[in-house]
Amino acid sequence: MQQIEIFDIPSPCKSICQVNNRGYCKGCYRSRDERFNWNTLTNTQKRKVLSLCQQRYKRYLQKCQAAKSQEAVDKQQGFEF
Repeated sequence: MQQIEIFDIPSPCKSICQVNNRGYCKGCYRSRDERFNWNTLTNTQKRKVLSLCQQRYKRYLQKCQAAKSQEAVDKQQGFEF
């Protein structure tokens, strides 16, 4: 038996509306198509997009952490810029 969805899934928009070098929004991490088509997606599709956004955000955080770690190593070795 299929469960009835009563509430729509709200947009994850954070009103930042700038894209990074990969084309994803810097606020919500959705692609252009995901942002423009949000209102036409089913709740299942919206959940998938939200999952993808979480993965993109985690990769962003990992990249930032790696850059900070490399910066600390460079400072320690005297390669300060």
